[in-house]
Amino acid sequence: MIDEFKSLEELYDRVKPALNTKVFEGREFGFEVSEIDIWKYLVETRWKKAHNLALSDVVNDILNLDLNEM
Repeated sequence: MIDEFKSLEELYDRVKPALNTKVFEGREFGFEVSEIDIWKYLVETRWKKAHNLALSDVVNDILNLDLNEM
């Protein structure tokens, strides 16, 4: 995914604030979703075939995710 991170776990730790923001936003609109739910969805669908994503692309995907897609 992103060359500067050694693992998905390291990337997850880096983008956790964006995931927290999305969870909070989702709860305001009645969605019961967790950071892990969002992360797994994006890894398994949107980023499955992605290469050379920038950190900003990852954060953008998290923050702009339509929770109705999940």
